[in-house]
Amino acid sequence: MTTRRRGKDLEDAILSAAAEELRESGYPGMTMDRVAARAGTNKNAIYRRWPHRAALGIAAYRHLADAAMPDPDTGTLRGDALEMLRRANETWSSPFGAILRGLLAAAADDPELLTLMRERSGADTMDRAWLAMIQRAVARGEAPGEAAHPRVAATPMTLLRGEYATRGIPSVPDEILVEIVDEVFLPLVRGRAG
Repeated sequence: MTTRRRGKDLEDAILSAAAEELRESGYPGMTMDRVAARAGTNKNAIYRRWPHRAALGIAAYRHLADAAMPDPDTGTLRGDALEMLRRANETWSSPFGAILRGLLAAAADDPELLTLMRERSGADTMDRAWLAMIQRAVARGEAPGEAAHPRVAATPMTLLRGEYATRGIPSVPDEILVEIVDEVFLPLVRGRAG
């Protein structure tokens, strides 16, 4: 006899199934029917949690993003920052990045999806990872306590996203990542003292 899943177990199964659909078919190919079949549930169980495909697509992307979140600890703020940017850059040009690019392309024709992406993007998870990195640097005495600020933490990824947007390519040259860290991020961190 099969045990019926409920609550978090069912939600995790649905998110995992939706994430697999995103990986295999991208957002345009992800359907509620296919997610339900893969999760071993019915569409009603999905719609009770996510009222439409866009909401499920964003939730599934976040599920993937949270699982793939890098947390480097090289022992220096510069090393950690470069590693985070390099991993983000690799991710953007990977199949995982293709999912995000597919969601962004779909959002151009779907105002509701764009709104959901703004409200529920993985940016807050990434910003928390950057903030934790700065806090480790503060604890090591490498950065002033004032540097542990959400806007400071968001700066490197904002600049990286700007590079993608202005260059129109899914990978940024490493020398630009080094510039973001050495010419903007580290001076900003150090300048927060006093």
